Amino acid sequence: MTLRFAPSPSLRHVALAAASFAALATAGGAAQAQTVVKIGHVGPVSGPQAHYGRDNENGARMAVDELNKQNISIGGKKVTFELLAEDDAADPKQGTAAAQKLCDAKVNGVVGHLNSGTTIPASKVYNQCGLPMISPSATNPDLTKPGYKNVFRLLANDNALGAGLANYAHGTLKLKKVAIIDDRTAYGKGVAEVFAKTAKQLGMEVVSQQYTNDKAVDFMAILTAIKNKKPDGIFFGGMDPQAGPMLRQMQQLGLTKTYLFGGDGICTDKLIELASGARTLGNVVCAVGGASLDKLAGGKDWRARYDAKFPGQFQVYSPYTYDATMVLVDAMKRANSVDPKVYGPKIVEAAYQGVTAKVQFESNGELKNPAMTLYGYKDGKKTPVN
Repeated sequence: MTLRFAPSPSLRHVALAAASFAALATAGGAAQAQTVVKIGHVGPVSGPQAHYGRDNENGARMAVDELNKQNISIGGKKVTFELLAEDDAADPKQGTAAAQKLCDAKVNGVVGHLNSGTTIPASKVYNQCGLPMISPSATNPDLTKPGYKNVFRLLANDNALGAGLANYAHGTLKLKKVAIIDDRTAYGKGVAEVFAKTAKQLGMEVVSQQYTNDKAVDFMAILTAIKNKKPDGIFFGGMDPQAGPMLRQMQQLGLTKTYLFGGDGICTDKLIELASGARTLGNVVCAVGGASLDKLAGGKDWRARYDAKFPGQFQVYSPYTYDATMVLVDAMKRANSVDPKVYGPKIVEAAYQGVTAKVQFESNGELKNPAMTLYGYKDGKKTPVN
């Protein structure tokens, strides 16, 4: 005879609790098999330079979205990437505050900042907290001079841009006299100084050197003073929110045959809008570090994907933020770790074929063999001239 006993309510509760605990433990184990990797991005997404910042952030976001479709595993764990985006409004103080915020959030790496004036002070913060950072657009040579092992630049610096423009002005356009204007930022001042120095070395005469700021919109007094010196060209070290009204005022003053040279800061699609139909837009010659997307393998396809995802927002640097994000993750894969202390030293060993270039770095964090492209605006469209 077999005796059967129904489990008491208390025993049933114990069994249910045990089963629930086992389920939670299993779920916890699954969660532990995944890693969230946070990539920080900083740029000006407010203020007059917001179009640059949005474009940069878009490039990084596009990279993150594409990485998350690849089912990447690092260190034996599946990795999910997350973008933590901060706004520095192109202001150095806000830039260092954003950098500290990303340090405190323990992000795994940083793409940014946009401006040299924000990137240089922020790089000190990242160095102190041990975060690798790759700038897609800060071109002042001072960025890599401190020798921080965690700081990298993904494009040509001002030494290449300023000198390249001066050589084109002298060798191709045969200009004799040039004037200089800069906005006194780390970027504008730096690239203008290189242009002026190279122009003098080539035998061109610098007939006037003027200064403004990165908030100005009225350049009539400066341009009038320059006009009296009768230069063949004007170099402007600054950004497109100033270059646009400057072109309009050049036309108003009759400077319709005077070239306007500038670095990557003015070399945007937005400049067409900011010039508001001024014929002087056709006199612009500007330089961007890197080759034209149209000439790069995969460049047209990348641009088509970008435009589909972010219609009408492309400016200049989004391919560089995209590549910078990919280079960080490539170093993580090669190190088999997402720990900045472990994968950081692998960045300098990069040999990554990106959209903008084959990314390889010098020991000081500068890009090896950086390309440069000069652009003009033909029939209202930005077009390579070399």
